[in-house]
Amino acid sequence: MSVAREHPTPASTARALLAFLALTFAITWGVIGSYIFWPDAMAARFGQISGAHPLFFLATWAPAIAAFTVVVATAGLGGLRRFLSRLLIWRCPAPWWGFILLVIPLVYMIGSTIKGGPLLAPKPPEGVGAMVSLMFMMLLLGPIEEFGWRGVAQPLLQRHVAPFWAGVLIGAIWGVWHLPAFYLAGVVFAQWSFLPFFIGNITLAVLVTPIFNAARGSLLLPMLFHWQLINPFWPDAQPWDTWILVGVAAIVVWWKRDMMFTREGAVTEVIPGEARP
Repeated sequence: MSVAREHPTPASTARALLAFLALTFAITWGVIGSYIFWPDAMAARFGQISGAHPLFFLATWAPAIAAFTVVVATAGLGGLRRFLSRLLIWRCPAPWWGFILLVIPLVYMIGSTIKGGPLLAPKPPEGVGAMVSLMFMMLLLGPIEEFGWRGVAQPLLQRHVAPFWAGVLIGAIWGVWHLPAFYLAGVVFAQWSFLPFFIGNITLAVLVTPIFNAARGSLLLPMLFHWQLINPFWPDAQPWDTWILVGVAAIVVWWKRDMMFTREGAVTEVIPGEARP
């Protein structure tokens, strides 16, 4: 199982990817599944589950935990430090920064307007300060997943398939990974429909793929991308946000088709400095 050997092979890449996925699903589905099948016992022992519960954080952090485990197991703590250095990569063509900072909020605003909603999420009774606090708390939820999805899974898959297909595969896996939460009372997923969410996951994974490759494997930009998706200031735009993003993704894939359907130039390094296959 290797992500950092002199000549990575298909077998070593597959072992690393399977180890990452197995640990990710074991943690998340183990935690959430326990609350689904034994709700009373789990609530009595650990408290009622919610989006702010420590075990919900653990379930959400599973891709990062799995990524760190795989990296340390194959490259040691030195490899982990080099892996984390990808957080410092910020250089990327300006249009992608504009996409993250401007286009994503506009998608939510347009989707909300179509359904007769506001341009921004309503202010809670606690005031704007509560929304700001929640916005920063969200940094510790979804964006942390990117250590796994874009940190490990994307470069490993791009060793063998074109970026577009790597994005589709990760999006499908990402969607299925969320599935148990749709059967869990006390969290936001219980109020959503799975199919639009699943389609949305694939769409988002495809959309972040050219950003990830243009930024040469940056973890910072995918994390900011993910953060914008759960920013509490953006209004509820379901299901229109999903369908708008599908259209945006189609445009982006066509625009960047030369880089989306070839492995040339795709990021394949999990740890900076490791040999390319």
